[in-house]
Amino acid sequence: MESHKIIQVEEKVPLKLLLPLSIQHMFAMFGASVLVPFIFGINPAIVLFMNGVGTLLFIVVTKAKSPAYLGSSFAFLAPAGVVISKMGYPYALGGFVAVGFCGCILSFIIYKCGTKWIDIVLPPAAMGPVVALIGLELSSSAANNAGLLEDKIDPKNVLVFAVTLGVAVFGNILFRGFLSVIPILIAVVAGYLTALACGILDFTQVVEASWFAIPNFQAPKFDMGAILMILPVLLVITSEHIGHQVVTSKIIGRDLLTDPGLHRSLFGDNFSTMVSGLIGSVPTTTYGENIGVMAVTKVYSVRVIGGAAVLSIICSFVGKLSMMIQTIPGPVIGGISFLLYGMIGASGLRILVDSRVDYGRSRNLMLTSIVFVTGLSGISVNIGTVSLTGMVLACVVAMALSLIFYILDKLKLTNDRKA
Repeated sequence: MESHKIIQVEEKVPLKLLLPLSIQHMFAMFGASVLVPFIFGINPAIVLFMNGVGTLLFIVVTKAKSPAYLGSSFAFLAPAGVVISKMGYPYALGGFVAVGFCGCILSFIIYKCGTKWIDIVLPPAAMGPVVALIGLELSSSAANNAGLLEDKIDPKNVLVFAVTLGVAVFGNILFRGFLSVIPILIAVVAGYLTALACGILDFTQVVEASWFAIPNFQAPKFDMGAILMILPVLLVITSEHIGHQVVTSKIIGRDLLTDPGLHRSLFGDNFSTMVSGLIGSVPTTTYGENIGVMAVTKVYSVRVIGGAAVLSIICSFVGKLSMMIQTIPGPVIGGISFLLYGMIGASGLRILVDSRVDYGRSRNLMLTSIVFVTGLSGISVNIGTVSLTGMVLACVVAMALSLIFYILDKLKLTNDRKA
């Protein structure tokens, strides 16, 4: 295999490549995805199971044309946390089902209305910074996982982080042939071995875990108050989904909003969330970490994503294997995330370059400036228990501002409109 050869979405991948590439994707999503069930106080095994099932459902719904891995959504943490504390987790599950169902209805509305409205409310000057913010606002999370934001930084954490990030960066530049498509996996292994040598790994839970374990399935309960508390999250996850589809389109060189269509990908995303709520798991969403893996490796094959999904399902039933993956230390996850989140940020800037955004036009300069500052300022707007901040708030502001510019254009009031 030539160095950095592109493996496109529909291409078949030999088994000798499929397994390591799939493992690479699973490792990329694992750290963030299992954090959500820990916060909710449930067993991560059910989440690993649903991540795999949800990803396979997404692949089927999108006709295997949109490479995306579905992991645990962070957007639901605040409202679901309130519901869990007052009513219990089953009522939060009911809210997840309701949001997923409403999201499926929204996908049918988009199917009827089309996607041309996206060019109006999110032109390149706005979409570029919105996409960039998906990665940039997560940068502190990567540093935090690595232990680099602690008051007293442990040199061992720094060493493991540096080895992981260094292997990922220089491996991507120097590796050739087969190794050139698995730099993330090699970096994870190198970081893990470094952590082992530094003595910061604890295998107690691995030894105590059983070989076979059934995920903890449970049914949802429905309460209108709980549903109304969680339902506004639909705005958040829809904005996030559009951003993810746009950046993936730029990476693989195809317009996923048109083929297979935003309505299909949005339906697959929300249908997975609905099923998650029905079986006791957490809501799912397309994962930026795996988008970053594709950007680094140039491997876009849906078969690889599907392979990672199958491995996730297997891990949910093998207790020791699941626990072994959970022992991957924070500095390793942080080192990988440091690169992957940065790749997403760079993809947003690429939208500006590829679209040849003219900053001689006042509106473009205003849009990009306001979106970046809104997303990075830490400003938060609360709607009930849902907090709009970061990329989501920036996306809402960008859409509102772009729509106002469009209306002013139609009224012929702007001084920089195109003839």
